[in-house]
Amino acid sequence: MSQKPPPPFSCTYTPQVPALLHGLGCSIALSTYQAGKVVFLSAKDEKSLSQLPRNFEKAMGVAEDPETDRLAIACLNQVLVFRNSQQLAAHYPKSPNVYDAMYMPRAAYFTGPLDIHDVHFDADGGLIAVNTLFSCLMKVDDAYNFTPVWQPHFVDRIAPEDRCHLNGLAMEDGRPRYVTAFNQGNERHSWREHITKTGIVMDVESNTVLAEGLAMPHSPTLINGELYVLTSATGELVRIDRTTGEKEVIASFGGFVRGMSFHEDYLFIGLSKIREKSKTFGMLAGELTNNQAGIAIFHLPTRSKVGVIQYQSSVEEIYDVHVIKGKRKPNIINPKDPVHADGVTLPDTTFWRQPSKDGND
Repeated sequence: MSQKPPPPFSCTYTPQVPALLHGLGCSIALSTYQAGKVVFLSAKDEKSLSQLPRNFEKAMGVAEDPETDRLAIACLNQVLVFRNSQQLAAHYPKSPNVYDAMYMPRAAYFTGPLDIHDVHFDADGGLIAVNTLFSCLMKVDDAYNFTPVWQPHFVDRIAPEDRCHLNGLAMEDGRPRYVTAFNQGNERHSWREHITKTGIVMDVESNTVLAEGLAMPHSPTLINGELYVLTSATGELVRIDRTTGEKEVIASFGGFVRGMSFHEDYLFIGLSKIREKSKTFGMLAGELTNNQAGIAIFHLPTRSKVGVIQYQSSVEEIYDVHVIKGKRKPNIINPKDPVHADGVTLPDTTFWRQPSKDGND
């Protein structure tokens, strides 16, 4: 007899994971463009996790602005901005006194299909995103589909050709500082031929290549002044010397790594399955032995792996991982969900709209 398939979003996790999230007082947001979801993972207690999957078409980069309590999500044709309301969370009609945060939709920027990857809030509270299709960094606002603010020196013009597969962005002091790309090409899809050998990290300020010869680099992250990247094709966490560009492998995870967030000495790193039908991903089958989607938790000071979440269904590819600090049980409402119109926020109060007694709203 064949076994029944597991329920949607089934996952297993090592015992340390719920206890760690509970102790840190945080939750994890992951984006999966393959499943079209953003998933919030939280600790129910010290022994179990809860999940909250929400529909977002081709969800990619996830950004947070702690000062204004906003989240941004890059999707297929738009960048969506949400703002947290603790009052709406406490009085959420479907589940009162369950959530400690409620991210409600506040703005949608209609960019068109730009293949936006990473997105970040800048020092002024605006949004900067990696426009992979046009090989540039862009400002997200309501003036245009996008406003280019930076491009690699080897890209001679802005064109919809995905010339170097620009993908990752690290910010420093609220400004773009480092980016990752798959090569230094100036022609359409030039990066595909030697995809596992020609990756680079660039210094945005000087517009120079800091490190090269990387295997599909993603997710550049500055931690305590040091630069880390994930080399997806080798499954490694790599530290890059910011002066010399020298590379040091910190850890190997044996799987396709992409998406990274840091909190209280811990790195949360996304793992994706290798696409069986993809020529590019087929090249990686011999290099990577862990072919399961999930999140690895890594203690940076001791360089030790302390926990893992593994999906048995629904999630095959993860793009971004973001730790939501100080929120044990957050919720997020998609603007396509009619319930978003029932929550009303003012500067000093909030309301949940109540249906009329006769059933007519």
